[in-house]
Amino acid sequence: MNALILLQTAAQQAGTTVETIVNPVSKTMPYGELAIKGGWIMIPILLLSIVAVFIFVDRYIAVRAAMRTDQSFMNRIRDYIHDGKMDSAMALCQNNDTPVARMIEKGISRIGRPLTDINSIIENVGRVEVAKLEKGTPWIAMVAGGAPMLGFLGTVTGMIQAFYDMAQAGSNVNLQILSSGIYEAMVTTVAGLIVGIMGYFAYNILVARIEQVVNMLESTTLEFMDLLNEPVK
Repeated sequence: MNALILLQTAAQQAGTTVETIVNPVSKTMPYGELAIKGGWIMIPILLLSIVAVFIFVDRYIAVRAAMRTDQSFMNRIRDYIHDGKMDSAMALCQNNDTPVARMIEKGISRIGRPLTDINSIIENVGRVEVAKLEKGTPWIAMVAGGAPMLGFLGTVTGMIQAFYDMAQAGSNVNLQILSSGIYEAMVTTVAGLIVGIMGYFAYNILVARIEQVVNMLESTTLEFMDLLNEPVK
């Protein structure tokens, strides 16, 4: 009888052990509490992330708007110029709030002058428009490079704090004493890398989109200059 009871007890203990292994109880720390563990360096990292997100959204919307063009825009400009309707061509440009329209408007206003002068003024307007689109992008590049450096700074200060706590504890060193410094070291590193990686991708996405706008402006400039070189019918 005693043997039977011992076997049942052993079986129950074995079942409990297997259940614990198969279904371990995991505890996760809330992200807010985890961020607080990173210390004061998390504040500039957070500010950099907010700046990067704001600039990226603002510039992405601006670049996307700059790429929207009416497919029939240049055909209508060609028809107006061939018909001698410069006022209509200017009005069409003014009704289209895009870099292409502003370039063509400036070019039409210079018709009658040497073609080299017209091409030069159009290119100058194009450079101004591209500079407007690039406004703020250096800040994203700064975030991409600066956030990981702040994270590594947090790593250093966290380890310094851990060693200081270790020295103060003397022979009573335990993991709980070292945890605050180690938390700061690890959390700031992760946060800095996350913000830096996001900034890196955001910057390169904007650069690629702006490059598409530049190619579009160059193509439109060539098309407009070819239009001016066409023989009058």
